[in-house]
Amino acid sequence: MIKSMTGFGRYETVTDEYRIAVEIKSVNHRYCDLNIKLPKKFNEIENTLRMMMKEIAERGKVDVYVSYEDYAGKGTHVHYHPQIAKEYVKVAAQVAEEFELHNSLSAERLLGFADVISLEDESNDLESVFPIVTQTLQKAGEQFIASREREGEQLYQDIKGKLAYLLTLVAQVEERSPQMLQEHRQKLLEKVQELLGDRKIDEGILATELIVYADKVCVDEETVRLRSHIDAMSETLDMQEAIGRKLDFIAQEMNREANTILSKANDKELSGIAINLKTEIEKIREQIQNIE
Repeated sequence: MIKSMTGFGRYETVTDEYRIAVEIKSVNHRYCDLNIKLPKKFNEIENTLRMMMKEIAERGKVDVYVSYEDYAGKGTHVHYHPQIAKEYVKVAAQVAEEFELHNSLSAERLLGFADVISLEDESNDLESVFPIVTQTLQKAGEQFIASREREGEQLYQDIKGKLAYLLTLVAQVEERSPQMLQEHRQKLLEKVQELLGDRKIDEGILATELIVYADKVCVDEETVRLRSHIDAMSETLDMQEAIGRKLDFIAQEMNREANTILSKANDKELSGIAINLKTEIEKIREQIQNIE
């Protein structure tokens, strides 16, 4: 089943002592751009979480948010950083002296400055929480994958429908091409007869002219390759792997054949069909940009 690169998943584990929540969301990206934000106390398991996420998402800009709330408050202490406080006091005194201001710095205000005090967890049993974090990530990842698969199914059906329409357009090209050649032969005959009157037409010269014209406008090779690319894309859609890049390459090849058909189309009707081909292929390429 194909997966979209857009997805969302969230799961939380709650006990009497703590709440752990993991939220995963992603948007389109050419490669795998993984960003994990988690509490400082969980830094030592960041690599573990990153490896887990690489199994969950192969492509996309993926943001992972891990939050932790300690209900019991065990092992959490307020730490005072005197050196930082001294620097604040020193700067405040310098400013007051330089501008002849009253220095009204109080202990209460000093404690409100950044990094003067901090909350730090000194719990010895924090490592026991790590498996819960990974389990919570796994559960959120399951929801994340499910959301990608749901959107992927919609993309699958849409692209399959567009491929079926492309086949009808290719059939129209194959039908119109020989008609265009026959019409050119008739116009050529009429012009020659108009010039020669009752004199006999040289069939050899006429045949040569038609061969030259046919060589310029013949799109048989292009339609055969285009059908092959359509079949290849249809088969790729059923692969159980990340297929976004492969689909994008096939779409580029399809567009190349459509461009050639349009360049050879010396006919208003065939030009219209070729333009429809290019338009539909471009719609497919836009949808492919959403596939992992």
